[in-house]
Amino acid sequence: MTVLERSYTITEFEQFLRLPENRDRLLELINGKIVEKMPTEERGMIASNINIELGSFVKRHKVGRVGIEVRHQVHSDSLNSRLLDISFTRAQRPVVKRGGVPHFPNIAIEIKSPDDSVKQFRDKAEYYLANGVELVWLVYPQQRMVEVYSLDGDVEILFEGDLVTGGEVLPGFELPVAEIFADPLAE
Repeated sequence: MTVLERSYTITEFEQFLRLPENRDRLLELINGKIVEKMPTEERGMIASNINIELGSFVKRHKVGRVGIEVRHQVHSDSLNSRLLDISFTRAQRPVVKRGGVPHFPNIAIEIKSPDDSVKQFRDKAEYYLANGVELVWLVYPQQRMVEVYSLDGDVEILFEGDLVTGGEVLPGFELPVAEIFADPLAE
């Protein structure tokens, strides 16, 4: 949902984020527009399922960091500060404690909201790949599928009987697609 209609730069957006009424909101800047993410329990459960598995793997192998709702941006683009659902980075650098990370992660994972159009969702993957992301997972809760985009232009469509992997970006990581959508309370 677009919050305000006029176009903003990252500098203006960061000032907007510092307003007291915006401190607890999930906001991102997409092509100069301030957009609010609308979390649902389903999206939270899916993000948690992925984060538990991905985070455990990354921690066990000490190969990088996993983040949830981490803001990323690049200096060459003053109209975008993206809030990724889940990100993995191999970068050996201090943790950013204020503002957006000044580069995109190695892996970006987005979970489709009911309000996202498929085109908007796929445009995110294209933007991420154009700005340094090596692997993008687009997770579709309603269809219970994952689209995997890589830098070489390949798109892999995975369903519940398949495994999503870290590919060459995160060798050895595998997650059954069914586990992404698993409700811990379901029998």
